[in-house]
Amino acid sequence: VQLQASGGGLVQAGGSLRLSCAASGSGRTFMNFHGGWFRQAPGKEREFVAAISRSGYGSSTRYADSVKGRFTISRDNPLNTVTLQMDSLKPEDTAVYYCAVTQVLWSYVDSEQYYTNWGQGTQVTVSS
Repeated sequence: VQLQASGGGLVQAGGSLRLSCAASGSGRTFMNFHGGWFRQAPGKEREFVAAISRSGYGSSTRYADSVKGRFTISRDNPLNTVTLQMDSLKPEDTAVYYCAVTQVLWSYVDSEQYYTNWGQGTQVTVSS
């Protein structure tokens, strides 16, 4: 599975951005992967942002506490995409955002070590 992230940019605090992650080369297998978003701010380690379950898990989602209530993750399996809608953005959301997929148990979807395929990253900058 190859992943391509897009949708980053510069936005003022309080604004919104929509990130998209398109999977290719997966055929029907994309629906068998959990989809996740991670981010890495300058000088910091990469951290979990959100995840959405694969088919058969009832479209479960999980969010980092820092983005809960502001970000929404969704997926479109026929289109092989995972989307991250980011609202009420804050300067501390500034980071490079990465999409990734995994087939690990749902309990571990917030751990980047279990993700097998990664997109190239897209820059999100939130000005104050």
